[in-house]
Amino acid sequence: MSRKLLNEELGRLSVSEYKEKDKRPITLLLDNVRSQHNIGAAFRTADAFGISKVVLCGICATPPNPEIHKSALGAENSVEWQYFPTTLEAVKQLKEQGCYLVAVEQAEGSTRLNRLTLPADKHWVLIFGNEVKGVAQEVVDVCDECLEIPQEGTKHSLNVSVSIGIVLWELCR
Repeated sequence: MSRKLLNEELGRLSVSEYKEKDKRPITLLLDNVRSQHNIGAAFRTADAFGISKVVLCGICATPPNPEIHKSALGAENSVEWQYFPTTLEAVKQLKEQGCYLVAVEQAEGSTRLNRLTLPADKHWVLIFGNEVKGVAQEVVDVCDECLEIPQEGTKHSLNVSVSIGIVLWELCR
């Protein structure tokens, strides 16, 4: 039987140590995500995987925010973030910077997650959409690729925070 580790035994970085640490060349971009709990979960997952940045767009709430903090548990303080009034403005700026834009969306010609090969010489931007409408079509149109998580059930829908965790696990393992 294994003994559960105490928090003191986990070797966690301080916020300042985390900020100094080299990060993966990945940015999470949230396209009009309405749930502050999902936004907080995105920060916490980004922190766990050492992601470079979270970009919040449109109706996304921004830190400091008590509802974001409930699920982020402080990761909103360790992970760099930026806000844009529109997602299109954000993706155009990131594309101009040479980033490789990937919409995580069910779309014609999408690449299944288990078959994805991203360019190693690029900074990747993973775009996750609104809980009801997904990634806006005008954003999909600007992306270099669409990525789809294979699903077998009747809903063909996952919570955005769950999708973020699945995609990051697959890309970082």
